[in-house]
Amino acid sequence: MITVERVTKRFGDVLAVHDLSFEVARGEVLGFLGPNGAGKSTTMKMITGTLQPDRGTILFDGVPIDADLPAAKRRVGYLPEANPLYDELLVAEYLDYVAELRGLSAAEARSGISDAVDETDIGAVFYRPIGDCSKGYRQRIGLAAAILHRPEVLVLDEPTEGLDPNQRVEIRRLVGSLGRERTILLSTHVMQEVEATCSRLVILRRGELAAEGTASDLIAGRTGGARYVVEAEGDGIVEALGTLGSVVASESREGRTRVVVQAPEAAELRPRLSSLAHEHGWTLWELYREQESLEQLFRTLTADSADA
Repeated sequence: MITVERVTKRFGDVLAVHDLSFEVARGEVLGFLGPNGAGKSTTMKMITGTLQPDRGTILFDGVPIDADLPAAKRRVGYLPEANPLYDELLVAEYLDYVAELRGLSAAEARSGISDAVDETDIGAVFYRPIGDCSKGYRQRIGLAAAILHRPEVLVLDEPTEGLDPNQRVEIRRLVGSLGRERTILLSTHVMQEVEATCSRLVILRRGELAAEGTASDLIAGRTGGARYVVEAEGDGIVEALGTLGSVVASESREGRTRVVVQAPEAAELRPRLSSLAHEHGWTLWELYREQESLEQLFRTLTADSADA
């Protein structure tokens, strides 16, 4: 659906994006991650046609978007991080205005606004001034404006920024619902949103591609295997567990021994560990597979990136 092909963008002496390439499949919800200043917003603006790359090409269905930029822009809905709303307008007036800017006919505007209001559940504030709406509703209004022309692609830049936990959950559910019929590019710093909504990740570091793939594949690739935590009571625990992998930590307390074992491969060892405990007559207090979190992965990949 979307191909970013060796794209570079400068702002004076600042190299915002450098030789960046990735793809987004049709119907995919792609998590677009990176620290502040990594080039996420710049890349999203180039995908929407708001900015033009200095080098490289962005394609929709294999066709460069600059071949017909107005047509490409009609295929995209965009909610920027700074949600641009007019507080003095009623929600209904604002959506009418957006439909007019989009060049929709009266019939298209009525139908598109009606569907967008239903999808984002803003009927309760439709005739209310935007300035009187809560932050959660304001984000929903921005989403309604982004989808009223029925775009194939939805680009969302930090859609839950500044929301309270309950509002974040609601917007997260809404994004998941919107993704059933659209290709979505979602930028966020909230890892729970990524895990809940995104099928694949692209992680940027200093304007370049740091990693891409599913969360589980990226985590497995970083650890190179699996870690197991065993807490048991008995004799010879450390020595026996060392036959299954590398013992990276162990401690004894109150008659129990707690051991962390690094397996050489990502194979599942819990049945073997359980059998080992039975063979040696250990009292098993705890046994689980430890996995690096998405947040830990993100911090590892972007640890030396400076915020901008």
